[in-house]
Amino acid sequence: MSTPYPFTAVVGQDDLRLGLLLNAVSPAVGGVLVRGEKGTAKSTAVRALAALMPEVDVVSGCRFSCDPVSPDPACPDGPHEAGGGVSRAARTVELPVGASEDRLVGALDIERALAEGVKAFEPGLLADAHRGILYVDEVNLLHDHLVDLLLDAAAMGASYVEREGVSVRHAARFLLVGTMNPEEGELRPQLLDRFGLTVEVSASRDTDQRVEVVRRRLAYDDDPAGFAARWAQEEGELRERIAAARALLPHVVLGDRALRQIAATCAAFEVDGMRADIVMARTATALAAWAGRTDVLAEDVRQAALLALPHRRRRNPFDAPGLDEDKLDDTLEQNSGEGDGGGDDPDPDGPGGGGRPPQGDGPDTPPQPGAGNGDTPGLPSQGRPADGGEQQPVRAAEPFRTKMLSVPGLGEGAAGRRSRARTEHGRTTGARRPEGALTKLHLAATVQAAAPHQRARGRSGRGLVVRRDDLRQATREGREGNLVLFVVDASGSMAARQRMGAVKGAVLSLLLDAYQRRDKVGLITFRGRGADVALPPTSSVDAAAARLETLPTGGRTPLAAGLLKAHDVLRVERLRDPSRRPLLVVVTDGRATGGPEPVALAARAARLHEAEGTASVVVDCESGVVRLGLAGSLARDLGGTAVTLDELRADSIAGLVRDVQGTNGPNRRAA
Repeated sequence: MSTPYPFTAVVGQDDLRLGLLLNAVSPAVGGVLVRGEKGTAKSTAVRALAALMPEVDVVSGCRFSCDPVSPDPACPDGPHEAGGGVSRAARTVELPVGASEDRLVGALDIERALAEGVKAFEPGLLADAHRGILYVDEVNLLHDHLVDLLLDAAAMGASYVEREGVSVRHAARFLLVGTMNPEEGELRPQLLDRFGLTVEVSASRDTDQRVEVVRRRLAYDDDPAGFAARWAQEEGELRERIAAARALLPHVVLGDRALRQIAATCAAFEVDGMRADIVMARTATALAAWAGRTDVLAEDVRQAALLALPHRRRRNPFDAPGLDEDKLDDTLEQNSGEGDGGGDDPDPDGPGGGGRPPQGDGPDTPPQPGAGNGDTPGLPSQGRPADGGEQQPVRAAEPFRTKMLSVPGLGEGAAGRRSRARTEHGRTTGARRPEGALTKLHLAATVQAAAPHQRARGRSGRGLVVRRDDLRQATREGREGNLVLFVVDASGSMAARQRMGAVKGAVLSLLLDAYQRRDKVGLITFRGRGADVALPPTSSVDAAAARLETLPTGGRTPLAAGLLKAHDVLRVERLRDPSRRPLLVVVTDGRATGGPEPVALAARAARLHEAEGTASVVVDCESGVVRLGLAGSLARDLGGTAVTLDELRADSIAGLVRDVQGTNGPNRRAA
């Protein structure tokens, strides 16, 4: 077994270390989510925490880590008699992003259950993590069905496995630790709220600190055991401090003043529900125990707020997490109570390192540049800009709920919420012979397959004689996530401020829809002399929103260049992920200018997408009394459909859902 990197050898990252240590002191805090750029010791610190956790007493031979003092009466390996037991190190169990449902919750042997009536159960990772740490690296990339199982286990403290009437339950209480790079996408709000604390990490910009990081890492890689031995004393001292804080924790008093500060802070920052108040209370108590005190001070409440609230204040995926520290200080001071001298001027650094720098109170966006609407240059009747210059970025209009755009046919891509697909979860549509291990039994089809052979198999009792060849796997239909590639016209014909604001608002609305449906997104813009990939396909929808916010406009309209660039991007993505079907969303008024025969060239580029069967939709941004219908012509060349900005709204009278057509479908179809 490899020697883990010592926790005490991690350089800097004070908030990260503090968040992990507070959970080691008080597992009831509820885990920690570590957000930050790649290469910032997130995984290293989490894996190093296991060596500092106190040992746990378990029933000897129990695969579910039952406590010998109070064993689980429903344990599948039980019943156990109280008393005895053995001690072992607390486990850190890693959940791979691509794990199957059976790997997470465990698997039942359906064949033995049907033929022999035996509950043969193989425990999963939730059983292994019971009374330990469940670590999910890149937790934001976890599939939705695994997220649902994690939410259920975290809420109930137990895992349930049910297969066609056969049920197994076991305890599953664990410390949930996740790491993620926000550039790769955000977490679902339900899972985000399950993490007690969140910390933001980034690489130090201090030269001396960076040098020390490299020096220690090289020394560890050359001799892991020797490096760990040099830090053994510090590790031992930290382990003893954790044990002492755990012993002191039951004696810490959370006074009414501190409790009122906690409640007032959560109310002031408008967090949803009451979980934030409870987590803050537990965190402040753990901070006091970690500092060796039995009373909770205002500085503990302040630090607890900086750790427990930022991720609970997001109202949509485009909001940056964070707290206004001036507002936090004002709230604490207003609720400090008379005669309290300790809470009026809290230490901004707090125990174990300071909080984060102010990041604004709410989803504020940069102020709209330029003057008012009157500074928009006039446009000729054909929509071309009066000059070829670049316009400053304009602010997006308020986003709205859009109609669902989906890819036709039946896919087999990653689980999501957009287009129809064959999935492991969803409604049962048929049965087939299993390929490998049976996971979803189709009971009726299995009985039907076994019934004709009962006399030949010598059936004499009431039970059904079932063989391996009789088993049938249920085929199910659910929803998949797609690659939504936006191609946005940023030319002068779109440059009128009011109009471009509406266009950005529409794209922002579609991005929000893509986030909710678990899609990957990409962004291509075209203007002037060519097209640029503003954002390669990614799971980070908020990164696309940030690119959109700073998108300038102006110049000619190289529509063909935008479509050809999209063709190149989709060609590469088909090689990388053949099962993820693309949806091309072209946002334009349909005009094409610049170069010889720009309209004909754009039509030929569009027919490339049609030939490859790419599902597409054109968001028609043409406005004014006189309409040329160019976007509709483009949609026909793409073999897709066209919708206006008004029709894109879910509450418009044009219909509730519009399916995007492929090469063989009509231009429009209302579902």
